[in-house]
Amino acid sequence: MNKTSQILTEISKVTRQIQEDYPELQKYLDETRSTLPKPDNDATMEKELQEYLDGLKAMIKKYKEGH
Repeated sequence: MNKTSQILTEISKVTRQIQEDYPELQKYLDETRSTLPKPDNDATMEKELQEYLDGLKAMIKKYKEGH
């Protein structure tokens, strides 16, 4: 499995976690997803996907700290 596929798998897991455990955060999923630019090459795509994944994880962490 290549790096991009691994990141996409992780994004799916974190998104599912948000849907199941933190449904109140779901409203932010579409907003954050729409900020992903259209990459012009694979390296850019991987970087942008990793940043998106990191953002999802940060959102969960921040939410947990506040509750």
